[in-house]
Amino acid sequence: MSRESLPVSWSAVEAIATQAAMPVDKLSNYDLILQCQTGLRPGKSVFAELIRRYQSHVEKVLYHLAPDWSDRADLSQEVWIRVYRNITRLQEPEKFRGWLSRIATNLFYDELRKRKRVSPPLSLDAPLNLEDGEMSWDVASDDPRPDDELATQEFYEKLREAIADLPEVFRTTIVLREIEGMAYEEIAELTGVSLGTVKSRIARARQRLQSQLQPYLEA
Repeated sequence: MSRESLPVSWSAVEAIATQAAMPVDKLSNYDLILQCQTGLRPGKSVFAELIRRYQSHVEKVLYHLAPDWSDRADLSQEVWIRVYRNITRLQEPEKFRGWLSRIATNLFYDELRKRKRVSPPLSLDAPLNLEDGEMSWDVASDDPRPDDELATQEFYEKLREAIADLPEVFRTTIVLREIEGMAYEEIAELTGVSLGTVKSRIARARQRLQSQLQPYLEA
C-alpha cells in the first residue's frame, strides 16, 4: 500500500508507532485517543486507560441526569460500549470529552423514553394515608421520605421528561449548558454552529421547559 492511499499522513503513522512503545499511562489524553482510534477496534490496555481517565466524568453526567436511578452503573457500561464501537468516527480527538458527554446524555434520554413507555400504573391497592383530615395516595415504600423530598424528586422527574421531549438540537444544547456547565463558546465549537444559534437554542429550550412545567409548578 502506498503512503498516498493511507487515511492519515505518514508522519502521523510514525508518531502513533512511537507512542505505541510508551506505557499507556504516560500518553497525553490526545495521544491516548489517537491510540484508541488505530485499527478496527482499540486495544484492551489502551481502552482501559481511557475508561480510567474519563469514568468519573461519565458518572458525573449520569448523576446529574438521574440522581435517583439505581442502575447508573449499567448505563455507564453502556456508554463505554458505545464509545468502543464508535470512537473511530470521532474526527477531532481534542473534543473527546464533549463527545463523551453527548453519548452519555443521549443514552440517558433513550432510556428515559423506554421507561416512560413501560412505566407501571399506580396501584389502587396502595395504602391510603390520612393526614390532617386529607386523603392522599402514596406508593408503598420500605424507606418513606418527607413530603418535600418526594415533591422535589417528582419535580426533577418532570423536568427530565420535559427535557427528553425537546427536539434533539435543543436538548443537547440545554444539557451542555445547564448540566455540563459549558460556556456558550464551547458549545458553539462542539456543536458546529454559531454563537448566536447556541444562545437562541438555549433561550427557546428554556421557554419550552417553562411552558411545560408551569402547570406542575402552579399545582
